[in-house]
Amino acid sequence: MMSVAGGRITTHVLDTSKGVPAAGVRVELYVLRRDGEKETKIKVAESVTNADGRLNAPLLDSGRLEQAVYELQFNVEDYYAQRSLEELGQVLWTVVPIRFAVSDAASHYHIPLLIAPGGYSTYRGS
Repeated sequence: MMSVAGGRITTHVLDTSKGVPAAGVRVELYVLRRDGEKETKIKVAESVTNADGRLNAPLLDSGRLEQAVYELQFNVEDYYAQRSLEELGQVLWTVVPIRFAVSDAASHYHIPLLIAPGGYSTYRGS
């Protein structure tokens, strides 16, 4: 598909159980391709959240964004491994995948993750 300058994908991660940014979360971005019944995931970017729970740069920008389905994978297992054993017993998530469709390759897609040991949510931010 054709890419258009200006579009980008960004994210941040907040730990809602503690009310703090989630630092040190590895985030991977995949583009999904379908060939009939077969689906292929191709990794296009990877980064780690900083002390503010954000990435130092967009996962995808500079005209590389295209109309496609993407999947963000938030690898929260290592983040939770830093917590107490009592909290770890309550942790359900190891990787949180979020799939979303990019329909306008010139737009900004900000897809944050709000994480807690027993749940998570997301939305399209700005």
